[in-house]
Amino acid sequence: MNLIWLNRDTPFPPVDFALDDPPGLLAAGGDLSLPRLHAAYRQGIFPWYSEGEPILWWSPDPRMVLACDGFTPSHSLRKRLRAIARAEADTRAPVELRVDTAFDTVIEACAASRGSQIGTWITPPLRRAYADWHRAGVAHSVETWIDGRLAGGLYGVSLGAMFFGESMFTWQTDASKIALAYLVAFLSRHGVRWIDCQQQTAHLARLGARPVTRADFMAHLARSIPAAGPPWRAGRLLHDGRLVAVARAA
Repeated sequence: MNLIWLNRDTPFPPVDFALDDPPGLLAAGGDLSLPRLHAAYRQGIFPWYSEGEPILWWSPDPRMVLACDGFTPSHSLRKRLRAIARAEADTRAPVELRVDTAFDTVIEACAASRGSQIGTWITPPLRRAYADWHRAGVAHSVETWIDGRLAGGLYGVSLGAMFFGESMFTWQTDASKIALAYLVAFLSRHGVRWIDCQQQTAHLARLGARPVTRADFMAHLARSIPAAGPPWRAGRLLHDGRLVAVARAA
């Protein structure tokens, strides 16, 4: 099967048209407009490409998913999370988790990240597109602040009762994992069962993520997208998933 090229008005092909080599590549071209992104995510498709390449659209099989009830932090991370939770009532607590107070900084940090986190695919056009989606209330950041400074976090897309994780970064040890733990608590509180992790990585597997077939992913997506989503807003996130409104910081 040949790769399908999209123009501005071409709809996505069915996901089972995705190539076997490279595995999961579905189409190329099109644009990063919000209608196009909405259509993609609702159909289990996401953009992933490097600078200098055309926009590439993917729907891999299998698909990496983190079930919220399958999140498995390490013993040391659990210990740290308990300490953060015990201190969260203290206004002087050194660690604070926030939602949507520094989205632009988070996505820029993810784009610059290295090591186990693949950041080079977050091109300037992608950053602008997801920043627009954030302003539209669909893309969100979860941020770990330590001693009043951003230390790590993640961003992703929320559609109905489905969260699509995009990327993470850390500037201090465990900061991105702490953000993920608090995201899991928030999503679980509001009935979101799965976080789409897109690609398989050993890092995510250690935290409990597992591959599922494309068919199972698409069936879950069909049930989740029409459902009510979490009440996203800029705020402070607590260990039990409650979100307390605060002023936007950045």
